[in-house]
Amino acid sequence: MFAGVCCWMLYIAYGTDFVTQQHGAEYLSFLQQETVQHTARTIKTFIAEHVFLRYAAEMAGVVLFLLATTTIVEVLSGNGCFDFAQEWLKTRKPKKLLWKLAALAFLLSANLDNLVTVVLLFSIVHPLLQTDRLRRIYCTVIVLAANCGGAITAIGDITTLRLWTAGLIVPTDFFASLCLPTIAALGVMLLLLHRGLPHRIEFAQTRLPYRGDDTVLNRTQRLLMLLVGVGGLWFIPTFHRITQLPPFVGALCVLGLLWIVDELCNRQLLGSDRMTSRRLPLALQYANLQQLLFFVGLTLMFGALVETGLPATVLSWGVPGLDNPYVVALCSTFGSAFFGAVPTVVGNAVICSSPTLPAWSQLAAFAPGSEFWPMLSYGAAMGGSLLATGTVAGLLLMRMEEVTFGWYLRHITPKVAAGFAAGALVWALQLFFLQ
Repeated sequence: MFAGVCCWMLYIAYGTDFVTQQHGAEYLSFLQQETVQHTARTIKTFIAEHVFLRYAAEMAGVVLFLLATTTIVEVLSGNGCFDFAQEWLKTRKPKKLLWKLAALAFLLSANLDNLVTVVLLFSIVHPLLQTDRLRRIYCTVIVLAANCGGAITAIGDITTLRLWTAGLIVPTDFFASLCLPTIAALGVMLLLLHRGLPHRIEFAQTRLPYRGDDTVLNRTQRLLMLLVGVGGLWFIPTFHRITQLPPFVGALCVLGLLWIVDELCNRQLLGSDRMTSRRLPLALQYANLQQLLFFVGLTLMFGALVETGLPATVLSWGVPGLDNPYVVALCSTFGSAFFGAVPTVVGNAVICSSPTLPAWSQLAAFAPGSEFWPMLSYGAAMGGSLLATGTVAGLLLMRMEEVTFGWYLRHITPKVAAGFAAGALVWALQLFFLQ
């Protein structure tokens, strides 16, 4: 965030040069419409209202969407709608638990949010398992499956959401392109993780948390709320296609509907002091707020960088491979491992969707709806999983389960590399048969 703000301060300091280079015609039209003269104050006004505002609007749409979906998950979790997951996961067979946990994380992250899914399942799995070793393995499985699941839908991760709000992907086509490769990659990783698991798991004796309303909501009511919340999230792409309103409007609509159902189901608690005793998973709030602030800073930083014209200058040098989507996607995969998946995807989205880069953004290979964007999402998800520091979920794994960078590098990175290769092979076969 500090870097993003500093970039725009430097941009403002040299605003006349940048505006005349990148937005000369627009600035002249602005002077004529406002009937003002060219001054330092006029330059700052133009930047604030015509340059910066575009990035602020894109950033605000993503932030509002994630705030709405996070609140939806908070409401569902506070009413015990995810307690069914803990009941379903209980099995003494470690391999069965591995596949169950991966399937649950994959499906939830595709429909809720990558980081929300990780925090939610961490809170379920951590008290169930007795040994630190098992917790490390199964929590790593949660992160890997959530990264794969979040990469296949437009609402599954902050990176894919950014691509959708920028108009770079079509949700249905995006899902169809990525479904089989990510499932193949996850399947290979799980098969390799089978070795070393014990023959039997001893669960810790834990009880479901008391929220103050457990005696009010029955299973039918909880299933109803789960259906409204998750089903509403599924409907958001359709809502956007029908109304052409920003995606966050659909998320706010779903949140409002869920809140009405919540008050109807909890009508006996309304007006009583028991409503205030409900325990909320604060980790969901804090982890997502950190990710949102990180995303805000990245958007500001990359936006200022694009407006200086530096990416256009680099492209004009004719650097080999920059016009090849496969080369860019492969570089983005390794960039996600070292710099993080969110900066890599956000950087590509801001640069490619910028109107100041017609030489690149108008290429058919990087056009909205092209195969490059699913390929970028897959590469970012797998590249971010190569190292524990590649995603926010991986950093959360290191902090909550005390997973070290060296342990992850030795035990998980080779398996992720094998899964990435398997998914890439499925992708190539898929393109071959479709053509």
